[in-house]
Amino acid sequence: MGSRKHNMATQLKEARKSKAFAKITNCPTSPRKMRLVADLVRGVEVEKALQILKFSSKEASRNLEKLLMSAIANWQAKNEDASIEDAGLFVKSIFVDSAGMLKRLRPAPQGRAHRIRKRSNHVTLELGAKNKSN
Repeated sequence: MGSRKHNMATQLKEARKSKAFAKITNCPTSPRKMRLVADLVRGVEVEKALQILKFSSKEASRNLEKLLMSAIANWQAKNEDASIEDAGLFVKSIFVDSAGMLKRLRPAPQGRAHRIRKRSNHVTLELGAKNKSN
């Protein structure tokens, strides 16, 4: 029984080595705007995703570019002996969740006030590796 658990644990560690993830919390961009950019890089190889984000005119692409660089650095920390080019890293999953809103009031005509909701989001990005053996 002990050796079986040990084998399962080593398999789990190997599976975790091929993955790396990074998160942004409370990013001050609306989730809808962030999802537009996130959809561009979902399932794309890392090098191509960086180019897409670098040349995108959207404000959200700057934050996602930083996040992708962080996820790559996290992957390198787990796999010091491997190179990025050989691993074939790609954006396995990326999802954008809504975060808290800052509620503000804007003056409106005839003594009224309109509520402004300044939205923010959480982004989670996970990298996967396509090994050459597949």
